[in-house]
Amino acid sequence: MIMGCTSSVFRRKKMVVVPEVVIFVPMLQVPVPSELQRPLLGLVPPRLIQRLAAVRSQITLLAEGTGGSAVIELKHALEEYLSLVRGLTKKEYGLEELVGFKWRYLADKRRETCISSSWYELLSVIYMLAILTLSEANSLLIAEEHSTCSDIRVSGDGQRHAVDLLLKASGYLEFCVRSILANLSSDIKKKLPEDMQEGVLEALCIQALGQATGLQLGLAIESQMATLSVKRRLACEQLTYFRQAHYSLSGCEVNQEDDAVKKNSLFIRWKYLEAKAAAYYYHGLVLDNDKEPSSHVSAVCCFLAAKELLSESKKACLSFCLAAPVNRVPPLWGAMRHLHQKLPEIISRKNVVHRHKLDQDKGLDELPELPEFQLSLRPDDYELPMDNPIWNRDD
Repeated sequence: MIMGCTSSVFRRKKMVVVPEVVIFVPMLQVPVPSELQRPLLGLVPPRLIQRLAAVRSQITLLAEGTGGSAVIELKHALEEYLSLVRGLTKKEYGLEELVGFKWRYLADKRRETCISSSWYELLSVIYMLAILTLSEANSLLIAEEHSTCSDIRVSGDGQRHAVDLLLKASGYLEFCVRSILANLSSDIKKKLPEDMQEGVLEALCIQALGQATGLQLGLAIESQMATLSVKRRLACEQLTYFRQAHYSLSGCEVNQEDDAVKKNSLFIRWKYLEAKAAAYYYHGLVLDNDKEPSSHVSAVCCFLAAKELLSESKKACLSFCLAAPVNRVPPLWGAMRHLHQKLPEIISRKNVVHRHKLDQDKGLDELPELPEFQLSLRPDDYELPMDNPIWNRDD
């Protein structure tokens, strides 16, 4: 018998966890130890330097130790850090470019950014708050254990909480674009990671609103009080948000082949196709209630368009899931499960009645335009916390 080989034979393999994505969450970035003492010594209270370093280190340890899952603790530490670091951005102190702040991706230690700008530090902290909030919303909408798609149920309260989180995340991102990027020079902006460029942040901000609207549509479908007109409006608004997100992302000067940018682009395309399918489906239901025969034909055209779009959305979903970093194909639930269940039945029934008319009028050549609606959701307002009292002490 050969001895001493047990440990090598039974060595455990590291489990690879393939995540599930309902809400798009970019890769988390965390602070890297940076030299604070030397550049700030004699310019700010010594206790402030100590506290800046301590809280910054706490954020790194929490993120690395939990993989970013300790959301509540991380948010608390980030808010405290903001009260400490915001003073470094004030022109009267002349401290804006003294410290070289370093950040890196949690999942890829090789990708590190170092920029001598307190505004970059502020941007990175609030961006981290946004990513953690998106992650929290995603966690709410994922069932931990399920065997079939029909088992997936997310409570109404859970979906409403996710909507609130998406609006909050959108508010963080809007603040980054409007209140921080404007204070960065063009040279510093060029040094920012691809997923922190202005157009990418704008797209992420807008698509969070689109995902929140999609959740509202799912809630409306489950409600007996919501009318067809309300559902159509929500579906059309969702489509507009994702169209705007695509415009922001595709129009910005970034490397579109960058993994983070490409992943986001594929997600937006997937959700855009789903939203367009929902918009045509509910527009078709509204038209079908009209007494005019031509409206009934237009309704069938809408249903057929929705069917084709759903088919394309499945392909787009697979492309998104297979792009790095890989994630699981999520089960159908909410508005999309409703469409997949109801649409084939409606098309089968309507085709029997209106097939001859569709052939005569060349069917989809007369696809009606979707109505435009004023958008209902906007990002939550965000304000920086007050300066920590340490700033006013000399000891």
